[in-house]
Amino acid sequence: MNATGRLTEQQAAFLLQPISGKRVRNLRGMSHLEAWDVRRQLIRIFGFEGYTIETQSLDLVAERETKTGDRSRWTIVYRAQVRLTIKAVDGRPITVFEDAAAGDAVNQPSLGDAHDLAMKTALSQALKRCAVNLGDQFGLSLYNNGSTDAVVMRSLAYMGEPVPESEDAPVGGEPSPQGEPSGPDPEPTPPAAAAVPPQQVRAAPTAVPDPPREPRPGAMPAAGPSERQAALDAMWEAARAVDFMDGLPAQFQAAFGHPIEQGTAAEFRQARDLMTGSAAA
Repeated sequence: MNATGRLTEQQAAFLLQPISGKRVRNLRGMSHLEAWDVRRQLIRIFGFEGYTIETQSLDLVAERETKTGDRSRWTIVYRAQVRLTIKAVDGRPITVFEDAAAGDAVNQPSLGDAHDLAMKTALSQALKRCAVNLGDQFGLSLYNNGSTDAVVMRSLAYMGEPVPESEDAPVGGEPSPQGEPSGPDPEPTPPAAAAVPPQQVRAAPTAVPDPPREPRPGAMPAAGPSERQAALDAMWEAARAVDFMDGLPAQFQAAFGHPIEQGTAAEFRQARDLMTGSAAA
């Protein structure tokens, strides 16, 4: 995939992963993400310079004072409209999201603190509503009764013509502060056989090959030397690590529209990353 002017293959694959339940908070029975976590995820996926947040408007809606004796309590409400711009790695804008939200501060003893809290709440809520357009990593699935199961799963915009396996770009896992994600090492290439003089060559006995075996769900396919086979092995290894061997064939067909036997190296990597990313913090 050409990263110029659009998301990279790694970014798109990561955005299609289900959200980690460890990031979800619950308040009065409602599942949500915290604003600091949304900003962290924007940095992790797009980089420090890969997005901008602009305040389009910030308006005072209400200011109410309640007196109890000689003490005042303040309730403040603000409305904010925010624009979130996502950029490609070359700095060009890819897409823009705008949304608005209201935020309040109730029964606060300090007028200044009440205004500050209400403004921050409105701005944070508006940002989260913009970011949810980026899918499950930004809380879209939480609108489905608080579920952390992916609701996007795939996007036709990133499923173009198959790329020859020798040109497949590796799909990375979730970024981690401890280091960059790494995929499985390629299968070693066997050394070339030494040349044998023609007069020393003897005819080898004819062997009858074993009939091909259909892969069984839950069975680990035999390793092979090709890049596609290495990606297939890595996918099954990830399925075994998260105890998803039996469910993988059906889930793969649902996600990519064909059985595992017809899958490409890129699809195997994406399936592997979905399984490993679902268990990541």
